[in-house]
Amino acid sequence: MIDVQRMVKDMKKMAEEANTTITEIEGAILTVSINNRMTNAMNIAGISEDLQYMVQSDMEEQMLTDELDRYRGRGNSYVDDNIKEIQ
Repeated sequence: MIDVQRMVKDMKKMAEEANTTITEIEGAILTVSINNRMTNAMNIAGISEDLQYMVQSDMEEQMLTDELDRYRGRGNSYVDDNIKEIQ
């Protein structure tokens, strides 16, 4: 009878330790999940900023190209030579 009581006591202790371990694992998973969400949000924000920069740069480059096209071929060889040098 004493052996059965000892076994039950040992099983309860093991169950408590398992519950503690499971709780710690759940906490770790939740922390990782929150960290991943933050990392993903930061990555998405960074990608969005990069895309905005690329679009803005492309627009500025297009405006410069349009401006250069307006001055090209007006008989000013200095301007035409500089335009060729830029391209």
